[in-house]
Amino acid sequence: MQDSESKGFVIRPAVPTDCEIITEFNIRLASETEDHELDHATLTAGVAALLEDSSKGRYFIAENEANEIIGQLMFTFEWSDWRNGMMWWLQSVYVRADARKQGVFSGLLNHVTELATAASEVRGIRLYVDNENETARQTYRARGFEDPNYRVMETLFSD
Repeated sequence: MQDSESKGFVIRPAVPTDCEIITEFNIRLASETEDHELDHATLTAGVAALLEDSSKGRYFIAENEANEIIGQLMFTFEWSDWRNGMMWWLQSVYVRADARKQGVFSGLLNHVTELATAASEVRGIRLYVDNENETARQTYRARGFEDPNYRVMETLFSD
C-alpha cells in the first residue's frame, strides 16, 4: 500500500532512520501514560530490531508537511487458533502533544485497519490500555473498540 495523505500529514511505514524519534516518543508515552521510565538503550535496541525485521511487527508514522514526525503506531502479531487467523495488537501509539485532536491517531488507525482488512488472514485488531487512562479508553471506544472483558496478565523477566 502506498503512503496515504490526510489533513496535512502523510502516513508511511517507519524506516530504520526513524529509530531515534520513535524511541523518544516511546519514552514520552511511558512517562505520560504510566509514569514509567524506560531504559533508553534497551528501548532503542528494541525499536531498531523491529524496524530491521518486519516479522516482529511494523511501525507506521505520521509526518507533517514540514517532514516532522508527529505520531506513531506499531502493531505486532498474534496467531489465534480460535479464529484460524492473525490478530494485530496495536502498541506504542503516540501523537505529539501539539498534534493531538487533529486526526493523526485516526489517520494512523484507518491506515492500519485498511491494511488489516485487505489481508485475508487478519481476523481483528486488539490493543491494551492502562485502566487509569480514561482519555485513551474514550478515544478507542469512539473508534469502535470494545472491552472484551479480558484482563491482561503477565510475568516479566526483565524490564
